[in-house]
Amino acid sequence: MDSGAIAYIRQHKALGLGHAVWCARRLIGNEPFAVILPDDVIAAEKPCLQQMVEAYSETGGSMMAAMEVPRHKTDAYGILDVAERDGNVMPVQGMVEKPERGTEPSNLAVIGRYILTPSIFDHIGKQKFGAGGEIQLTDAIAKEIELGNPVNGLRFDGQRFDCGSKAGFLQATISFALSREDLREELAGYLHELVAMDRAAQ
Repeated sequence: MDSGAIAYIRQHKALGLGHAVWCARRLIGNEPFAVILPDDVIAAEKPCLQQMVEAYSETGGSMMAAMEVPRHKTDAYGILDVAERDGNVMPVQGMVEKPERGTEPSNLAVIGRYILTPSIFDHIGKQKFGAGGEIQLTDAIAKEIELGNPVNGLRFDGQRFDCGSKAGFLQATISFALSREDLREELAGYLHELVAMDRAAQ
């Protein structure tokens, strides 16, 4: 495929992220590849995926972007069990998709950026339906860990917005607008007015 060319595959049934990745297996071939979930928008001085590629060049294996979330929200994410939490790159010894509250191994959540090796397709192809009745990518990555293949979490530098929710989309829009010199002053003034009006109404 030529540089800059775009190819796409449709996932005809919503059977989970693992299945969506599986649908692209013939395009990917036998090379490491990145998975980017577009509803996770990350504002960072150095793009999150670039941070991951640089870390991957040192570690190899598979890698996932990770961030700390409040304990009461861990049941909405894939959660990592890491051997140590000293640096930004953390060896992963286990993971679970959307654990029941109180059973989570940590509060380190997987965010929508992955670098994966083609061996992941071997696991996806043998998988049964997991959490939510879907084929979960995290289950295939957990199999990599079980087999002793290196899997790491990268605690990235940046701010993540969940644009899969209306509130997250609005927060991202406001944050990115306030970071622009040509918009900041007018928008900040408008927001201050809204807050003042809301307080006065109370």
